[in-house]
Amino acid sequence: MALWSLWWAWVCLALLLGIAEILLPGFIFLGFAIGAVVVAVLLGLGLAISLPALLLLFAALSLVTWLLLRRYFALPKGQVKTFKDDIND
Repeated sequence: MALWSLWWAWVCLALLLGIAEILLPGFIFLGFAIGAVVVAVLLGLGLAISLPALLLLFAALSLVTWLLLRRYFALPKGQVKTFKDDIND
């Protein structure tokens, strides 16, 4: 059995991407991690598709997740963070 068709390999990938998100925040790796978890769940439920189709599914899920995260957790449009005091004063 190929490694890419094992559900636990996708869970490991999701954990690595989750750790990368903690180290480099920005919702980019989190979208990929959630996409990998969904693929792992689908493989755990018995989905058996080819590698190109599986990678396409992972990419589509990651993109949708990233867009949703960006929509719900980004700063409102036009909002700029300003500072009144300088720490060097």
